[in-house]
Amino acid sequence: MLQPTKSTLADVAPWDLTRDYHSFANTEQVQVTHVSLDVMVDFDAQRLFAKATLSLDFLECDVTELWLDSRDLTILAVTCFNATEGVNALTEMDEEPLDFVLNEADPILGQKLCITLPESPCKQVCIHYQTSPSAQGLQWLAPEQTAGKQLPYLFSQSQPINARSWIPLQDTPKARITFDAKVQVPKGMRAVMSAMNHPDTPLNGAFHFEMEQPIPTHLMALAVGDIAFQAIGPRCGVYTEPSMLAAAAKEFEDTEHMLDVAESLLGPYVWGRYDMIILPPSFPFGGMENPRLAFLTPTLIAGDKSLVSTVAHELAHSWTGNLVSNATWRDLWLNEGFTTYFTNRIVEAVYGKEQAELEWVIEFGRLKEEIASLPTGKQTLPANVQQDDPNLAFNRFTYDKASMFVHDLERRLGRVEFDKFLLTYVNHFAFKAITTEVFVEYAKQTLLQLHADKITEAELLTWIYGEGLPKGYCGPTSMSLDKVDDALACFLQGTAAGRLSVKDWRVHHWQYFLTQLPEVVSQVQLMDLDETFQLTQSTNAEIACDWFRVAIRNHYDPVLPALSAYLVRIGRGKFVRPLYAELQIAGYHSELKDIYTKARAGYHPSIQVQLDKSLSL
Repeated sequence: MLQPTKSTLADVAPWDLTRDYHSFANTEQVQVTHVSLDVMVDFDAQRLFAKATLSLDFLECDVTELWLDSRDLTILAVTCFNATEGVNALTEMDEEPLDFVLNEADPILGQKLCITLPESPCKQVCIHYQTSPSAQGLQWLAPEQTAGKQLPYLFSQSQPINARSWIPLQDTPKARITFDAKVQVPKGMRAVMSAMNHPDTPLNGAFHFEMEQPIPTHLMALAVGDIAFQAIGPRCGVYTEPSMLAAAAKEFEDTEHMLDVAESLLGPYVWGRYDMIILPPSFPFGGMENPRLAFLTPTLIAGDKSLVSTVAHELAHSWTGNLVSNATWRDLWLNEGFTTYFTNRIVEAVYGKEQAELEWVIEFGRLKEEIASLPTGKQTLPANVQQDDPNLAFNRFTYDKASMFVHDLERRLGRVEFDKFLLTYVNHFAFKAITTEVFVEYAKQTLLQLHADKITEAELLTWIYGEGLPKGYCGPTSMSLDKVDDALACFLQGTAAGRLSVKDWRVHHWQYFLTQLPEVVSQVQLMDLDETFQLTQSTNAEIACDWFRVAIRNHYDPVLPALSAYLVRIGRGKFVRPLYAELQIAGYHSELKDIYTKARAGYHPSIQVQLDKSLSL
C-alpha cells in the first residue's frame, strides 16, 4: 500500500484553505451577484471609460463596507441606489454618492477598493471608472499588428486575476456572477464577449450582451476589432479577422462532433452555443475557456488539424472549469487535471486511439521534464501559491500530474465505472466552486466507499498531497512511438537523417523525437537534421519551439534569425517563456536582450510582466 509523503494536509493546516488569498473581496459578508456594464472603448486613449453596476446579496447583517478588487483603475465616482424597477429605469438622480478609498497597491493583487455603504439598505452600487493603458488584462494592438493592417484590435485576458484591471469587482472564482453589457466601439468594428453573441448585429458601434448563467469572474472576456464570423455547425462557429476565417473554419470544422462526444460523456452542454474567436498571435495562451466564446491562438491553425486538441480542451472546460470551478488558485488542478483528461477522451473519440495515446505520452514526457526541474515542495497537486503570483500555478506540472491522477482513477475503476463517477461529480457540483479538500471529502463519501477494493484513502491522498509521482506509477506508452525510438537510436548511432524512416509521422512523433534527443548533440548532426527536414523553417509552432530549444542548448547558431522572427511574431507563453529561459541558460545574453527589445511591445501585458521579472530586464 502506498503511504502519503510528508506533504500532507497537516503541513498546510496554518492556511485557511477556504480563503482566496488572491482577492481582497469580503465575499463572506456580501456577494456581488450581477454586473451591468456600460463601456465605451477608446482606441486613441487605449482606455475603457465605463460604469459598472453591481447587484449585492448581503450574507451578514450590518455590513458597513464593500471590498472589491481593482488594479490600475481610476475611480471617478461611486454611488448607490435602491430602485426596484431595474437598472435600465434608473437615472443619475436616483444615485446617492458613496465614500470610497483605494488602498495602497500590492504588486501582485493590485488595490483594495473600500466602499462605505449607507445605513439604509443598498441593493446596487455603481462605479464610474476608467482603465489604464497598461491594464494587465487588456491588450491594445495597432492596425499594423493585426492581419488586416487596417483597424486596431483589443482583447482581454482575465485569468487568473486580471479581470480587476478592467472591471472593479470581487475578482475570485468563489464569487460567480451573471452580467449584461452595453459596449460602444468605433463604427465598422465588431465587439464580442463571453456571452451570447449575434453575428448579424450591424456594425454601427453599439453592442449588447447578456450572460444569464453565473460564471467566475476570470471568465469575463471582451474582444473588439475587424472580426468576421462563419458557422461550422448548428451550435458552433468561428470569429476571426477576415483573412484567417476560411482557414480557421476548415481547421476547426470537427468542433460540433467534439461537442456531441463531450455531451455523451458528461451530460448536456448548458451554455447554448460554443463559438470560438481566433485572436492575433500575441494572445498569451493556447486557449481560454471563456463560456460561449473560447479564445484561441492562431498557432493552432497548422493546416492538418494536428493541434486541435486545444479546441477539445477549451470545450471540455465547459464542464470541468466553467460548470465546476476551483474555489482558489491553489485548487487549479481540479480545473486543469480533469479537463486535460477529458480532452484526451474527446480526441480518442474523434481522431482515434493512436492520436490520444500519442498526446498522453507527450503529456507524460513534459511532466517528467517538469519534475526534474521543479522543487519537490512544489510537486503536490494543490499549487500552494497563497503568497505568490497565481500565474505560477499555471505550469505543465499542474495540468499533467493532475491528468495522470485522473487517468489512474480510470485505470483502477475501469472506464465504465469511472465515467459514472465523473458524470455524478460534475452534476453534484454544477455552478459551484470547490476546494481540494471538498473534492477529497466527496471522494471519501463516493469513490472510496463504492470502490474500496480498487483504491484506498492513502493512495488517494498520496496522489493529491504527495510530492512527484506515487512510487511504482507507470506512465502511458504507445506502440506508435516504437518507430520513433528506432529512428532515434539509428540517428544517434550515426545513420544520416536522410536515411531515417519518417514516413507518416505526425506532429507528436516529431515532438517526441526532438524531446528525446540527448542534451548534447553535435553540430554536424544538428545541421544534418535541419537540412534534411527543414526544422528551422517549420511552420508548425509546436515543432519549431521544440527544435529551437534543442538548437539553443547546443549553440546551433543558424537558428538565431528564425528564432528571433518567431519570438517577435508569437506571444504565446507556452512558447516564449521556455525559449527565453533556454537563451538565458545557454549564455545568449546579448542576443536575448536584442530579441526581447524587438518583441516586447507585441506581447500581452501579463507576459511582459512575467518576462521582465524572470529575465531581469
